[in-house]
Amino acid sequence: MTKIATIGCGLIGQGWATVFAQAGFDVAMYDASAEAAERALETMASRISDLVEFELVTAADAPRILQRITVAPSLEDALNDAVYIQESGPERLDVKREITQMLDAIAAPDVPIGSSTSGISASRYCKEIAGRHRCLVVHPINPPHLIPAVEIVPTPWTDPDIVSKVNALMIECRRETIVLSEEIDGFVVNRLQGALLEEAFKLVGSGIVSAADLDKAISDGLGLRWSFMGPMQTIHLNAPEGVAQYVERYGEMYRSFGVGPSDSVDWKDVANEKLGPEFEERIPTSDIPDAQAARDRKLMALLRHKAQTRSETPPVSPVTQE
Repeated sequence: MTKIATIGCGLIGQGWATVFAQAGFDVAMYDASAEAAERALETMASRISDLVEFELVTAADAPRILQRITVAPSLEDALNDAVYIQESGPERLDVKREITQMLDAIAAPDVPIGSSTSGISASRYCKEIAGRHRCLVVHPINPPHLIPAVEIVPTPWTDPDIVSKVNALMIECRRETIVLSEEIDGFVVNRLQGALLEEAFKLVGSGIVSAADLDKAISDGLGLRWSFMGPMQTIHLNAPEGVAQYVERYGEMYRSFGVGPSDSVDWKDVANEKLGPEFEERIPTSDIPDAQAARDRKLMALLRHKAQTRSETPPVSPVTQE
């Protein structure tokens, strides 16, 4: 068995421990608070039990998964023989710097040190660290053991072999990796979420729509297709000749809303130079009808699941007004 160290035993650290243990790794959890570490270990049984209930883990595998997770009595014990380190400490630059310095001083050379930070680029805390070449962001989406996407964000000096090693490890853990070519604060997921939230706050704040109805626009609208294909593939399948034709048809409409093509980002250039060639390999325009049919089948399956979920959810009692 191969060992992975998870540093920090909060919800993110617990989620990571579940991911690694499910993939067959031995996991050593460590937290500066021994009480937090022991409490986390107790919580893991409930977490694994939930996975069994929803048939994401078999009842036979559950005990084996739990047996792979232990609490290390010290940081040195946690890092000993570890082939990868996942740090999930507080979201503070000074804390990230201090923890990473300690990890780099103790861990064996060239063992990757990934951070679960949600938006702090690794170069901001590891620039002066001797082993900065092995530091990078490995950002999960909360909760890590349920949402498969993971962002891998190298610094300008992260060794490419480290990036490749971490990417391979995450794939082995059945994660869907998003590998950035260069560092940017906020990475991809939170920058996308932030852009959508900015428009959402404008619409709700101006009284144009209620928060409940705005949420429907995503959960019962855009989010249905985005849940299995994302926005780029969505628009590629929304025009008979693909993404370039979509931009040609609707780019000016988006510009009129104040949210479309701009002086800084020309949608046509991106579509012609990047999106078009990529999709011609992934889903050629000749295959769009078949891809649309596959999309519709997935949508029907998702709608059936949502309908079942709603029918199984007990009604919420109204709040008594005093």
